[in-house]
Order: sequence, then C-alpha cells, then structure tokens
Amino acid sequence: MDARVKQYRIEAGDWTQLGAIPDRDGVNFALFSAHAERVELCLFDDSGAIEMARIELPEYTNEVWHGYIPGLKPGALYGYRVHGPYDPENGHRFNANKLLIDPYARELVGDVAWSKAHFAYDLESADKDLSFNTSDSAAGMPKCRIIDPKSYDWGGDRGPDIPWSKTIFYETHVKGFTQLHPAVPEALRGTFEGMGDKAIVDYLKSIGITSVELLPIHAFPDDSHLIDKGLRNFWGYNSLGFFAPASRYYGPRGMDGFRDMVRALHDGDIEVILDVVYNHTAEGNELGPTLSLKGIDNFSYYRTLPDDHRYYINDTGTGNTVNTSHPRVLQMVTDSLRYWVEEMHVDGFRFDLGTILGREPEGFDQRGGFFDAVTQDPVLSKVKLVGEPWDIGPGGYQVGGFPPGWAEWNDKYRDTLRDYWKGDDGTAPDFAARLLGSGDIYDLRGRRPWASVNFITAHDGFTLNDLVSYNDKHNDANGEDNKDGHSNNRSANYGVEGPSDEDAINAIRDRQKRNFLTTLLLSHGTPLLLAGDEFGRSQLGNNNGYCQDSEISWVHWENLPDSAEQLRDFVRRLTTLRAEQPLLRRESWRDGMSVTWLNAGGGEQTDVQWRDEGGTTIGVHLAREDLKNQEGVWADVLLIFNPHDGPVPFTLPRCPSGSWVLALTTAEEEDTATDIRDDGVIDMQPRSLTVLRPK
Repeated sequence: MDARVKQYRIEAGDWTQLGAIPDRDGVNFALFSAHAERVELCLFDDSGAIEMARIELPEYTNEVWHGYIPGLKPGALYGYRVHGPYDPENGHRFNANKLLIDPYARELVGDVAWSKAHFAYDLESADKDLSFNTSDSAAGMPKCRIIDPKSYDWGGDRGPDIPWSKTIFYETHVKGFTQLHPAVPEALRGTFEGMGDKAIVDYLKSIGITSVELLPIHAFPDDSHLIDKGLRNFWGYNSLGFFAPASRYYGPRGMDGFRDMVRALHDGDIEVILDVVYNHTAEGNELGPTLSLKGIDNFSYYRTLPDDHRYYINDTGTGNTVNTSHPRVLQMVTDSLRYWVEEMHVDGFRFDLGTILGREPEGFDQRGGFFDAVTQDPVLSKVKLVGEPWDIGPGGYQVGGFPPGWAEWNDKYRDTLRDYWKGDDGTAPDFAARLLGSGDIYDLRGRRPWASVNFITAHDGFTLNDLVSYNDKHNDANGEDNKDGHSNNRSANYGVEGPSDEDAINAIRDRQKRNFLTTLLLSHGTPLLLAGDEFGRSQLGNNNGYCQDSEISWVHWENLPDSAEQLRDFVRRLTTLRAEQPLLRRESWRDGMSVTWLNAGGGEQTDVQWRDEGGTTIGVHLAREDLKNQEGVWADVLLIFNPHDGPVPFTLPRCPSGSWVLALTTAEEEDTATDIRDDGVIDMQPRSLTVLRPK
C-alpha cells in the first residue's frame, strides 16, 4: 500500500469546492466533517475491486478536509475512510474500516453487496451498536466516480417553463413505465433513454401531459431484507447519493442517458420533475449500516435525541432524519438541488416528507433555514417546488403550512373526492371547497390556486382501477402477511372483489373512473395523474408496490380491453377542455370569477341545504365577464354532480348568454337521458357528472 501511495502527489487544494471537482490539471477533493480527526482518500482501479492508494487529505479549513491531486483525471474511482471517535452515546460513529461514499459524488459504480462488514458494530455482540467492528467494507461498497458535468453538449436545451395554471403532472417510474412498452427498443426498456424515447414523448403529449414527475432517481440500494425475500426497492425512497443518478436506470449511454431523456422531453415541451428524498438516507437507525454520512460525521448530518445522542430522532419513520438545521447539511441539500437544475436541466422537485425540511429543533417552521434558503435562491426559487406536507413527527401534518412559492400535495382533496364519489353523506361542503382550489387552505399570503396539487391516486395506494374494484388491499406478494400498506382506502368494489365478468358492475366502475378523472382535470388547482390511470391500469389490489419490481408495478400496454382505449380518449377530451377553457384552470383568486352553488331544485344552495347530509347532488355555475366575446372561450360553465346510486332530476338555472348545451357527461355515451328537457330539467344519471356550456 505504501508503494502505491507514492504514485500520487497531493496539494492543499480548495476547501470551498465540496466533492471531487476536476479541472484541466487534476482533481480537488473536499469533505465536510466537524468531528473527524483525519480523512483518507481511497483511490481504486477501474474495476473498483483493488484499492490502489490511501492518501490523507492534508488540510482542514472551516471544518472541511481538502486536498488536490495533480494529474488525476475524470473517470477515477474513489471513496473515503474517516477517522474519529467511535462513541455512539455522544453521537459519534467513526470507523475507518468502512469505505464511505462521498455525499457529493456525481456517480456511483456498483451496488451495495450486503455483509456484516457494512455495520460499524459487531452484529453478534450483546452490546449491539456500542461494540466495534473491524472488518473492511470496501469490497461490498459502490465506488464514487469523478465526472466532468461540463462535458455534455446540451445543444441549447431549455425547459418549456409551463405556467402553473396550465400544468398537468404525470407521476410515473422510469422502469415501470417503459419496461413493457412495445414501441421502446428492447435495449432501452427500463432506462432513462427509454423514458426519453420518441414513442413515450409522443404518447405523453397525446394525452395532454405537461410535466412528468419521476419517482426517485437518486442513487439508492436494495434493502437487505428485501433481497433476502427475492424483492427489490422499486420505488427508490431510500437515498444513498443526492448528486448521483441511480445506475440501475442506465442504458447504453450511461449517465448521458439521463441528460438525453431530459432533452427529449424538453423537445416535446414536457417538463421533468424529480421526486427527491432529502429527509432521510439508507443508513437507518443506530442499528443500520455505515455507508456514508453516518461514518463521515453522524452527529452533524443526523438529528439525534437531545438527551441521548446514541439514538436518532425518527420523524420520517425510516430510522433517521437528516439534520437540515446544520448549515453544511443545508448546503449539501441546496447544492444538490442546484446541481440537478443547472447541470442536469430538471424543471422542479417534489419533496418526499417535505415537512422534515422545515423542521428546526423546536419543530416545524415555515421560516426555517431550508425554506428561507430556497425562497431567496436565484436558481431554486424559479423552478417548480412541490412539498409532501407531512411526516410522522409532532405537528407533522402541514397541509397549507408551506410558505408562498410552494405547491403542496393536497391529501384533503384525495380523501374528500373518494368519499364524495363513494356516496358518503355530508361530503358536499368539503367537496365544493376542494373542487374550487381549496381556497380555505391556500387563499392567503398571495398564494394561488395552483398551490393545491390535486390527486385521486398516486404511487402510494390503489391505482384508479383498483380504487373502484377492491374493498381491501391485497399485498400478499410483498411478503409481509398483507400487514403493510394503508387499510383505510376509501374504496369500493361495487359487488365483487377484484375483476368481474358482470356487465353492470363493470359499467359502474367505468363510470366512476370517468367521474374521478373528470373532477380531477376540471378542478381548480394543479392536477396530478398517476401513470396508467388514463386507461385503467391495475396492480391486482396491491396498494403498496414499493418492493414490486415486477409485472405488478410495471405498466402494461398490450392486450388491453376496449374500455381502456375509450377511457384514454375520454382523458384526451378532458385535458383538451382544460387547456382551452380558462374557467376550468383558475390562475388567481382575484380574477373576477363569480361562483354560484346550486341545488337540484335550481336555486342557490342555502346554509340549511349545505348542512343536509344527504344533499350531495349539487351544481356550480362559474362565470367571468372578461372572457366574453373571446372566440372559442366560455364565459359561463355549469357543472352538475350526482354521486347517488339513483337518478336525480336537476333544474337548470337561466343561462346568461343563450341556452345551456351539453359539453360532456360521464354517463354512458349511448344514454340519451342527459338531454335537457323542455322544462329546463336535466335528468342526472346515477353516479354521473355533467358539464354544460352556453350555446
């Protein structure tokens, strides 16, 4: 080892450039650790199997260890060994026998090959994590690769910059969406390049999607307990590197395949939104492995219990919580975000368990360090920022609590819409608020209706098809005795659990899918559509496909029933209607829109009628004077909702500009009973929605 060390000369370098940053003459290395005693840089051969050198970083400035190696080139593989006290009771878990991933690594080579060596303590010891494990983990660790991000030719690429009021999110998974797609070349299926294939881009455009939201693509491992069961971490909510793409999605062009995908989607006027996980890492709790941050400076990077630093604050439910109250940790997160915007050209982020990022020692604070840093940042403040506004910690439910400039996943919308269309009594008032952008939550501090990201389904839970086909979850394939996943799904099977051959049951299910999709895409706020819901994709009742890298979670494209294409065509009508009619995608609470809620008798809803728990058949008349005389644009629209399982006659109000005509209905197309009668009454079919416009 000593002979090999002499092959490399190291200089002081620059402490301000964290990570491994190449220039034309060499590579600068810098690693933050406030409590380390020394840091060794380990260089590996091209295979990653042979440790060619250990070189001590010579300088320590402002809690950053740093050095510069002349002559070293991009492509070299490296990792760190960090020396310091192994004192878990005081929050320190240094163990130089563990090869560590650079938090700023731009690329990881190889996967975690799990063994006892990955743990800083002896798994067999009765003292658990208070013991010390001297076995070397390098053989089973991914290696960091030095890359030059400036080497890619973006060719003038620019994001489409879709206005929020015109945005339609489409949540999907790189592999799950492309693995079975017949038009994607076989070698590209399951890859970034496959996601950017022309067939995929054209399809997304054809159904009116403006913004693809990808499940996590930051590097992440497969958990050992899943591997033992023959499963994998499919969703990816277990980050190991915040700057590195997950190599499992690489195609022939490797990392450049990610950039190719972004360019292709941008060429199709589609934004790329990343679902990011900065709230925790794959290192788990005090009994978890030592892979990166835990061995670099556990006490700085993670939140520990104030009165017992051996243990972690677990507001995430995953074992650890990243400490964004620390300025260097906050810097790591914001540096990562800027990297993905500036160097990888993404258009925004959805933050998993976003409440965590606003936590300070005293609790959630929308003026916390992370929110303040992002709000004033000249790069990040201009991209789309969407929070999942909850975690499991005290005061963790923060729907409506994020600061101006942020949008939020609105689970109140999801739950209310599910209850309403299931026919639950007493849901009309809340349904009315959700339909019009949840102004009771978001109409403050200059926030706009788009701040409410409306969704019926998402990766976590039933698909739309399964929402109307199953009363209960069916997660047996996950190997947890069906104990995982949500039990309160607000779902209904309408007579048969799972697939049915009964025409009457299938007709109800198809109508309910249209009801959900129509409500979603005609609600004010920002709609989010789960991939495959536009044609009725099923996961066979599995509502927690996190570990199903299988046909359960992959999107199926072939041998679909006729009803699938009919539903897809219906969604195209809806997205077109939303794009063409400003009344259906409100930009501002102060746009002069008049809103009149109506009862089935044709009059305005009264307080008594709002309190009538059974009075859930309602209508709403929306109008804007400033839209009059614009060709093809409606200045008035009337939406009528009937969630009951029987027909309801609805008396129409006077149309201010002519007469009402049917624009769309979720009732069966061959059903002519939605015609307006001579007496101004429309017979609303069971479980249906009708849109009327001026003639």
